[in-house]
Amino acid sequence: MTRSEILDLMNTVLAKRGRASITGEAQTTREANFRSLDFSEVALRIETRIDRELAFDAASMRRIETVKDVLDFFEAATAA
Repeated sequence: MTRSEILDLMNTVLAKRGRASITGEAQTTREANFRSLDFSEVALRIETRIDRELAFDAASMRRIETVKDVLDFFEAATAA
């Protein structure tokens, strides 16, 4: 999936919860109000869209701090 598609999914999840859209990749996940539950929902939506499970490890998730990190993470996970 492209970064744009992933960002669209992230913003869809945020809008569903009544939160503001992400304004830039440099935002921290805290600033973007993007929580772990949101991350999980985006992961499930991506899996549904690409019709396979994403493979990733918890250690790589712990390094996620910014929107860019989330996008990089999902971009790499969908490319594998």
